[in-house]
Amino acid sequence: MHAPLVWSRFARDRWALTGLAIVAVMALAALLAPWLAPADPLRGALARSLAPPSRAFLLGTDAQGRDILSRVLYGARLSLAVGLISQSIACLLGLALGLVAGYYGRWIDAAVMRVADVTLAFPSLLLLIAIAAAVKPSLPVVFVVIGVVGWAGMARLVRGQVLVVRGLEYVQAARALGASDARIIARHLLPNVVAPVIVAATLGIGGAIMAEAALSFIGLGAQPPTPSWGAMVAEGRDLLRVAPWVALVPGLAIGLAVLGTNLLGDGLRDALDVRGRAA
Repeated sequence: MHAPLVWSRFARDRWALTGLAIVAVMALAALLAPWLAPADPLRGALARSLAPPSRAFLLGTDAQGRDILSRVLYGARLSLAVGLISQSIACLLGLALGLVAGYYGRWIDAAVMRVADVTLAFPSLLLLIAIAAAVKPSLPVVFVVIGVVGWAGMARLVRGQVLVVRGLEYVQAARALGASDARIIARHLLPNVVAPVIVAATLGIGGAIMAEAALSFIGLGAQPPTPSWGAMVAEGRDLLRVAPWVALVPGLAIGLAVLGTNLLGDGLRDALDVRGRAA
């Protein structure tokens, strides 16, 4: 990959820059939450329960009188952490298994791909719920469960790339010269699958954020009083008529985060596309 050329293509894509801006703003908001939050996200007062947006509470308060702006800011920390950590787990598993399956082939390839097929055969959300319900709900469990469920698609992507690259002349030459399998995989195969893995991981962050929100919505994710966008939407679903901001604000935050990561992922895909550069 030629970094200057990739950045030049990326910088010409307005939607990609928009996605980058959204993700950057949300990341800064999450990092600076302790300084930006106007109130303690865990403490409230019944006297100010369901207060509408005002100067005192820019986004209103929830049923416990907690400041929604503060909870949304701290919820961004959780959502971005889930996206990054779970996709890191999915990438590590998918990359390792995809490289091994694509390079060695035969029964190893068949075994890895059949497990991947079984994983992909189940609806992702149902599989997440089943695994999360089998253990005590907690944030580490959410990180691992979302990452483990997402490995199969990554492994199939990496395997497909490896099957193409391993037949090229320079790989065959390295093998003929006596290079070890580990060296061939690390020096010749891995660099050729990094770009699609980065794109897939970026696009997968949005899906991970949605998955965490769904688990928290049904009570299998972050546990109260931890600020979580999904749990906040669940708390506000019965208040839509009297206090719509309780559910609307975290719902918009989820949508904005997913939109930003998807736009960024699409931009990276186009910028890293070899055929697009050649055109």
